Amino acid sequence: MAIFCTAAIILNVTVIIVTFKYRQLRHPINYSLVNLAVADLGVTVLGGLLTVETNAVGYFNLGRIGCVIEGFAVAFFGIAALCTIAVIAVDRVFVVCKPMGTLTFTHRQAMAGIAVAWIWSLIWNTPPLFGWGSYQLEGVETSCAPDWYSTDPVNMSYILSFFCFCFAIPFLIIVGSYGYLMWTLRQVAKLGVAEGGTTSKAEVQVSRMVLVMIMAFLICWLPYAAFAMMVVANPGMYIDPVIATVPMYLTKTSTVYNPIIYIFMNKQVRVRDQ
Repeated sequence: MAIFCTAAIILNVTVIIVTFKYRQLRHPINYSLVNLAVADLGVTVLGGLLTVETNAVGYFNLGRIGCVIEGFAVAFFGIAALCTIAVIAVDRVFVVCKPMGTLTFTHRQAMAGIAVAWIWSLIWNTPPLFGWGSYQLEGVETSCAPDWYSTDPVNMSYILSFFCFCFAIPFLIIVGSYGYLMWTLRQVAKLGVAEGGTTSKAEVQVSRMVLVMIMAFLICWLPYAAFAMMVVANPGMYIDPVIATVPMYLTKTSTVYNPIIYIFMNKQVRVRDQ
C-alpha cells in the first residue's frame, strides 16, 4: 500500500501540474482527466495513507470518528473517480463523433459532467451518515467501508442501491459509450471515408485503448462489487479476513492505473513531452 500510495501521489500530482503548465492541454476534453487525478489523490491521501498507518500499527487506531471519516472519504472520492471514468467515456464519444455530425464538446458541458460525477457520489455516500447504511471496519479491520455484512433490511437495501447506482450504471455507461465509439469507427471504415487506411489504424488504436480501459475497470472494481454482493446474498458465509481485504486493495490501486491509462497514453501529452 505504501508503494502504491507513493506512486499514485507522484503520478496524479504530475498530471495536474502538467495540465496547468501547458496551455495546449487546458481545454474541455482534458478537464475530466484532471478531475480524475484530483479524485484519485483524495482516495490516496484520505484512504491509502491511513491504511498504511493502521496496517503498520496492526489495528485501526483512529477511533469511531476516524472510521466514519475514512470510510466516507474513500467511498466519496472513489465513486467520484468511477463516475469520472464514465464521463470520460462519454467525452470520447463526443470527440470521435464530432466530425460525423453536429456534436460539440464545450467548456460548459465538460464542467457539467464533472459536477454530475461529484454530486452523484455525494448523493449515494451521505446516507450512511444519517442512518441508511453505515461505515464499518472491513477485512483485516485496518480500514473502513460501507457495511457489507449487516443483515438488517435497511442496510441491505442501501448496499443493493449502492451497487446498482454506483457500480452497475457507470459500468453500463462505459461499455455502452465505447461500444458506440467502436461502431462509429467501423461504419466510417466501411464507407471508406478515410484515406490511406487512416481510419483502420485509428480503429486499431482505439480498440486497444478501449480494451485496456475496460479491463482496468473490471480488475479494480469487479472483485469488490462481486464480494459485496456475495456477502449480501449469503450473510452467513465465512470469508477469510485476508481474502476479504484483497478486493479493497485492488480498488485503491486504480489510483495508479488511471493516470497511466488516461494521461500517459494520451497522444497530446506524449507530443507535448517531445
